[in-house]
Amino acid sequence: MANTFKSNKSRLVGTSEVSVYSVGNTSGYKTIVIGCSLANRLTNSVTASVSVYDSGNDQYYVVKDAPVPAGGALEVMAGNKIVLNQDEEVRVIASESNAVDVLLSIMEIT
Repeated sequence: MANTFKSNKSRLVGTSEVSVYSVGNTSGYKTIVIGCSLANRLTNSVTASVSVYDSGNDQYYVVKDAPVPAGGALEVMAGNKIVLNQDEEVRVIASESNAVDVLLSIMEIT
């Protein structure tokens, strides 16, 4: 199995949920999320949520409605790691339009 470090990014995430990363549907594929940073692009405070969806489209919050200060950032993972299995994905949503940029650091195991 090969291990590949990657960075997935989404700009201007707002009030519509955005898929930042999806694990492939190939049997045995896994991904380890090793970092997730949210940066607020606005001049006012916003909230943001990061969720993992499983293959049945069930939602599991990593963080829900977390405050991100004006012009500031939030490190969601804080040293923790999340293992994603085949057909799972990470999605982000914010309380305001075009509010946050998302940087997701991952290691794919294929």
